[in-house]
Amino acid sequence: MRDIGIQIEPPDEECNDENCPFHGSLPVRGRVLEGIVVSAKMRKSAIVKREYYKYVRKYERYEKRTSKIPAHNPPCINAREGDRVLIMET
Repeated sequence: MRDIGIQIEPPDEECNDENCPFHGSLPVRGRVLEGIVVSAKMRKSAIVKREYYKYVRKYERYEKRTSKIPAHNPPCINAREGDRVLIMET
């Protein structure tokens, strides 16, 4: 099992997925984003919904925005709908 560079609990299961950051050769870097899994119906993929605030200068206030980000979901992690997850850039 590889050290991916952030302090996170590695999964208990092993997998043979080449794109798994723990058991494969996929490097992770960049920003760490937190979100909620909205859909996990695709094979080895999940849609993560992320909420953030954007400043509107005209009204001098913040508005809440959401974005949906597709993420790889290897078999050893197997995130389900409603799970709070951390995703990273590759």
